[in-house]
Amino acid sequence: MNMTKSRSTIRVRYQETDQMSVAWHGNYVQWFEVARTDWLRMENLSYRDLEDGGIMLPVLRVGCEYLHSAHYDDLLYVDAMIKEYNGLRLTFSYSVLLADGEKLLATGETEHVFTDRSLKPIRLVRSAPHIHRLLLGDE
Repeated sequence: MNMTKSRSTIRVRYQETDQMSVAWHGNYVQWFEVARTDWLRMENLSYRDLEDGGIMLPVLRVGCEYLHSAHYDDLLYVDAMIKEYNGLRLTFSYSVLLADGEKLLATGETEHVFTDRSLKPIRLVRSAPHIHRLLLGDE
């Protein structure tokens, strides 16, 4: 499996916080998407490339464990890497860290399934063998 890790940099914006300057929990899912998109780009892929090739990657499940709060204007690192891949489903794991000292703020996962445009599940080994090999770490 491809064990490459990407690191995205996020600055907590004012609009992402409450009156106590704490980042709203739902933002973490958006930050996961930024990190996942950056991971794909690092591997010379993009959602646009996948979709142009008729491959969709909808989210099946999202989970997040909040350990410490992020606050307005904090600089964060969001690391993403593949946790599992079986040819049909793909799970990313994430770590959200405070850039100053790299204190772990949250961990999370998203699970996805590869589908065609009609959202019928597809196996990449047949539909897109080059992407399948990349996700396995064979490219």
